[in-house]
Amino acid sequence: MKKLLFVLTAIISLHLYAQEDPASWTTEVNKISDTEYELVTTAILEPGWHLYSQTSVGDDLGPVATTISFYEVEEKIELIGVNKEIGSYAEFSPVWEFNVYQFSDIAVFKQKIKLLDTDLQYIVGEAFFMTCDEERCLRPTGKPLFYKINSSAQIPEGAENIIERYLDEEREPLVAKGAPASEIPFKEGNKSSDKEVESSKKKDKEDDIVVDDDKDRSLWTIFIIAFLSGFAALLTPCVFPMIPLTVSFFTKQSKNRAKGISNAILYGVFIIVIYVLLGTVVTAIFGSESLNELSTNVYFNVAFFIILVIFAISFLGAFEIRLPQSWANKADEKANRGGIAGIFFMALALAIVSFSCTGPIVGSLIVEAASKGGIAPVIGMLGFSLAIALPFALFAIFPGWMNSLPKSGGWLNTVKVVLGFLELALALKFLSAADLVYQTHLIEREVFITLWIAIFGVLALYLLGKIKLPHDGPENSISVGRLIMGLIVLTFTIYMIPGLWGAPLKIISGFPPPLNYAESPYGVGYTKIESTKQLPEGAHLAVHDIVAFHDYEKGLAYAQIVDKPILIDFTGWACVNCRKMEERVWSDPKVLNMLKNEFVLISLYVDDRNRLPESEQYISEVTGKKVRTIGDKWMEFQRNNYATAAQPLYVIQDSKGNDIGKPIDYTPEVDIYEAWLRNGVD
Repeated sequence: MKKLLFVLTAIISLHLYAQEDPASWTTEVNKISDTEYELVTTAILEPGWHLYSQTSVGDDLGPVATTISFYEVEEKIELIGVNKEIGSYAEFSPVWEFNVYQFSDIAVFKQKIKLLDTDLQYIVGEAFFMTCDEERCLRPTGKPLFYKINSSAQIPEGAENIIERYLDEEREPLVAKGAPASEIPFKEGNKSSDKEVESSKKKDKEDDIVVDDDKDRSLWTIFIIAFLSGFAALLTPCVFPMIPLTVSFFTKQSKNRAKGISNAILYGVFIIVIYVLLGTVVTAIFGSESLNELSTNVYFNVAFFIILVIFAISFLGAFEIRLPQSWANKADEKANRGGIAGIFFMALALAIVSFSCTGPIVGSLIVEAASKGGIAPVIGMLGFSLAIALPFALFAIFPGWMNSLPKSGGWLNTVKVVLGFLELALALKFLSAADLVYQTHLIEREVFITLWIAIFGVLALYLLGKIKLPHDGPENSISVGRLIMGLIVLTFTIYMIPGLWGAPLKIISGFPPPLNYAESPYGVGYTKIESTKQLPEGAHLAVHDIVAFHDYEKGLAYAQIVDKPILIDFTGWACVNCRKMEERVWSDPKVLNMLKNEFVLISLYVDDRNRLPESEQYISEVTGKKVRTIGDKWMEFQRNNYATAAQPLYVIQDSKGNDIGKPIDYTPEVDIYEAWLRNGVD
């Protein structure tokens, strides 16, 4: 009888799980030539559901991106270009606070390949994807795909087992690469219809690139920051003294005032051309998308950190970074020839001679712009060079303005030193990014904030005249402006100190590591939990400082000790609606009080990809697939006990593990969720 009940339960679970498979996948192979083919993968989605593009942010930071992989094709095929998407669109997510790239209704992927083995009959592939609707997300899963190179080829039974063997042997398949995010349109409702998709199958042409509003804002931000950085570079000892000298040269050496003005303007234009050309060359060498990839690469982040530290030390006066003197001499020689060419080489000479001051700023801008990808380096150099070129043109047109310019002096070196401290603080951002990727915990939140407190604290002392550096003059007094700047920096330094005890520090949000990436994620001295309570074994502080378990058995054991009901939270790192519930429902004071004091919270992440020990892995009797990871284990637990694979799902049990009432899924209404919790307690 028990066996019969188990079989019936398994059949029902499998049927219900099959109903929660909103994506139907098909494949097609189009022959282009004897050696070139196009692999077309299509997913038809049920109404209200969507899956994510290949260019999604990723499972650690947001929705899980779709990936198309090919197995046992080493030395048999070669991928040509990217796996082109049809039907994807960008949409800003208030939960993730960035753009997500997704499909609705239908998704089409087109990958061209070159056949290296003409005897190849078929290709085994897999689509790994995540689907969501407005209320829930299904756990990321894989779907075997078969592409018939020979239309009459027979796919042998069990051909998909190669995917399992790759997983067992931890081998990497050939993964298709998605197109740059900049090629995905950001337009409400801009989703390809069936007709458009069918049309795109008949003619292979590039989709129009629609630049989204968020990207425009990002480029404007880069431009403004670069423009302000250009003004900062103007106030350095290498550039500022050149303004009156250069303007006087053009106005006095020219035959008339109009000619002098035109030459000065041309000089400014050439400054812009030189720096924009630099940004263009950088983008062309690495490629617009490669720059974005480099910016998230561990090794390049460490390299950027080292470069910025060297620049900072140079600004502080330890040494000067100069381009070869021969370059400046050659530029000067050609500048003496006069004419348009002479003016160009005068601008080039300025760029070379001032490199010891502008180089660190330019380098920092290019590094920061690289994280944006696309034409951001070009936009950055445009803003920077415009700020430098503008004064030369304006003072040539209005020479009387030069009388109001402050005289060169020690204040120029002060500006340079301040920039050096800012470079040093910025460098830590890149080292922290590398640390976060590798999870080495060398630059945790407290360490990062401590370093910033030290940097800005020393900067405050410098501005207040308590510290002198190599190129500072013998002045014993400081100006009122410098005093005010010193007080502002000192105030900022004091503001950061509470961050060592868990304060959010919203002003610098995005620079330090997140709050949970800390030496003491529970607060210094466990200040985030009551002094009378220590964290139980196997527990941690979750969102809103709720004590939670990630393991069901450990949570159940603790519930029996404290004799409290259990709240099982089936969730996922990439689950949008799970984050909505945590941020909008769990944050309610009444709900939060119940979660902290009346329940034992057990959060089970169904997309946790950490592998189970070999002895704990097994074949699922429902799906027939091997349960390899911790996420697989909790997915099986949810599916077998509650016949659903969607998250979030909340279940209340008594302290012995018996269910109380019915489970509840995504419930954005706080009063309904609170009442459901209350029923579980009462």
